[in-house]
Amino acid sequence: MVYRTSIGLDVHARSISAAAFVPETGEVEERSFGYDAEAVARWAAGLPQPARAVYESGPTGFDLKRSLDGLGLPTCVGAVSKMLKPSGDRVKTDRRDAVFLSRMLAVGNVVECFCPTPEQEAARDLARARADAREDLMRAKNLLSKMLLRKGIVYQGKSAWTIAHRDWLRAVELPLAAERLVLSEYLQQVVACEQRRDRLDAAIAGLAATDGWAPVVARLSAVRGIATVTAFSIAAEIGDFSRFPTAPAFMSYLGLVPSEDSSGGKVERGKITRTGNVHVRTMLVEAAWHHARRWSPLLPTEVAARSGIGPEAARIAAEANRRLRSKSERLRGRGMRPAKANVAVARELAGFVWALANCEG
Repeated sequence: MVYRTSIGLDVHARSISAAAFVPETGEVEERSFGYDAEAVARWAAGLPQPARAVYESGPTGFDLKRSLDGLGLPTCVGAVSKMLKPSGDRVKTDRRDAVFLSRMLAVGNVVECFCPTPEQEAARDLARARADAREDLMRAKNLLSKMLLRKGIVYQGKSAWTIAHRDWLRAVELPLAAERLVLSEYLQQVVACEQRRDRLDAAIAGLAATDGWAPVVARLSAVRGIATVTAFSIAAEIGDFSRFPTAPAFMSYLGLVPSEDSSGGKVERGKITRTGNVHVRTMLVEAAWHHARRWSPLLPTEVAARSGIGPEAARIAAEANRRLRSKSERLRGRGMRPAKANVAVARELAGFVWALANCEG
């Protein structure tokens, strides 16, 4: 559809600066609103129709887009990292940003973000809350261990955070009351973080077993290194895997492809781009480490029986486990640094994740 009016919105928590650009006449109309989707929609209805709006991705999320769409004003969320702003523009205001967005939309120079459904966004929030709980737990454990280290108290057992280690922690005696209070608070913080993580794990397991998530979670879980929580988190973050036409496009979206600076006859590739979804990229890199370990290969029929997935998905999962292990072993055998080799394995793992997510069988 050809839109007669392009509307740029600079959105903040309590205000919206709007600019409407009409390419036919070159006119620009500007307005300011509170965070009020209905007021923006009423104003837009008085402009030359049809009209479309855009605002930059950011902390305000997709609520405004959904509200404006429901009020009859088609709206998209532009990827802020893809906005081509003039390097010589040294003046930044809300009004100028809104005008800039309206002109970019008019010429089709806006890269749209995928807008998840409310259910998909709720699942993503759950997955990210679980990741936050994991980080908080790691920090709590680190604070406790380093507090004891400053006192010269070091656990001599083989592994930390086992039952024996926890019994040892409870038996530690410190001479000063303030020290004992700090130790007690740190221990309680660790327990509280573990309970929070376990509650979120239970919620994820319950949601992952529902009809909307169970098929893709089962297929992804058939790959080594991907358990239910990781599979659900990947599916929740991506939402619709079919929006990526090919596996390389999915790898590129995750920032797992090498950066490149080539010109003329020179071809120069560097580190991975690290663009796109950092949460999924991190999970895949962590999962890839499992393929550096010894394993007992399974036939596709065995994978299907264990995971409860179809024959085609089982074939892809079995091939993924075989190829990823082989690749990890081959790269390390060539002397490649383990971390670099693991990223290469994660890149190929991303391709198999895309194939499994889009597999019907």
